Amino acid sequence: MLIGKKKADTYEEKKGILGNAQDYHVYHMKKPDYLLAYLIGFSLGAVVIFAFFRIVLLAVIIGVITAYMAPEYFGEYKRKQRQVQLRGQFRDLMESLAASYSAGKNTVDAFMDARQDMISIYGDDADIVDELKIICTGLGNNINIEVLLQDFAKRSEVEDIQSFADVFEICNRRGGDLKRIVGETRDIINDKMEIEMEIETMLSGNKNEFYIMMVMPVVIVLSLSSSGLMSAASNTFSSIVIKIVCLGIFGIAYVLGKKIIDIKI
Repeated sequence: MLIGKKKADTYEEKKGILGNAQDYHVYHMKKPDYLLAYLIGFSLGAVVIFAFFRIVLLAVIIGVITAYMAPEYFGEYKRKQRQVQLRGQFRDLMESLAASYSAGKNTVDAFMDARQDMISIYGDDADIVDELKIICTGLGNNINIEVLLQDFAKRSEVEDIQSFADVFEICNRRGGDLKRIVGETRDIINDKMEIEMEIETMLSGNKNEFYIMMVMPVVIVLSLSSSGLMSAASNTFSSIVIKIVCLGIFGIAYVLGKKIIDIKI
């Protein structure tokens, strides 16, 4: 299954210059991903509905529906996580390239060395290693480094990689200081990631409170219905309407809360 911002029937994946590259705009779900998504989706839907209505059949039906919907959201989450990891790996690539340029190496040798560095850090299966393999293979086939970097940038959907590819292309064509460009790119990415970490630290308490508040309605309903203080498990017409309205408010609060705590730089 193809997961991404664009639907599978309207978006054509980019396979790169050599035809074997990854397109980071989309994420291909694997069997373990599907199983985990189905499990999470079914559990959330079934538990919430059972807590409010105490009807097993209804809980199972809603659980199946949410399980069916879950892979799309789970795939989008995995896609974004992959891009975050790719940006972190790209930052380390800039570190390696900066060291090579400082040692006086040319572009081809710098990328060749960077490939070995990334393998030693992330292993042979990392995304950045795959991209460097493509770049090194392209250089060996006399493909311009600018074309290879632009191809990588367009597939990555990472703003920092696209900016680097654009600046590198102009600098390389006009004989600019590649060492400075690589170093500045590294510094910019480092600064952005440090700011994001600071924001994440500042919001960690609020995020924990948010997730606790999202769970509390279910906990409260279960507690009230089991304590006998109120007929929370009753399903009269008025109580069903009230429960549906509460679930709607609960869903709206979750969407708004996620937007508030999701701060992007």
